[in-house]
Amino acid sequence: MRASQQLIDAIKHFECNDKPILEAIWDKTGKVWMIGYGHSPGDVKQGDRITAQQAEDLLRKDLQIFEKYASAVRGIKTQGQFDAVVDFIYNCGVANFNKSMLKRYIEAGRDTWMIQEQFLRWVNSGGQKLGGLVTRRIWDANRWADWK
Repeated sequence: MRASQQLIDAIKHFECNDKPILEAIWDKTGKVWMIGYGHSPGDVKQGDRITAQQAEDLLRKDLQIFEKYASAVRGIKTQGQFDAVVDFIYNCGVANFNKSMLKRYIEAGRDTWMIQEQFLRWVNSGGQKLGGLVTRRIWDANRWADWK
């Protein structure tokens, strides 16, 4: 499977309100530089600039990495489920996903509502519940159930 256009549009919205970041900034954690639609794998540095087309290209290239990880998860059956997992990994990281109960529940074939609850547990950053993460995890949970 590949990320749907619905997922791509959602990531653009969640990462930067649909407008790419064209000059490198510190991410919200203050730990890494980011550019485009949340591109921050360590190759971004202060002063970097890109065009809107380069931001789009970076997003699609980054998604290929996360699609690969999601494709290896047993228990994903639908496009919505695939999109939910790709978005989660894109936002929370491969390491966090791999150690999560979310992944265990998916691979164990747990009920939809149980998996949705696991998505909704990932709404904190820096010890604080963030409204943007709540919204994003609700999107993931709904997409898992193919409601969006």
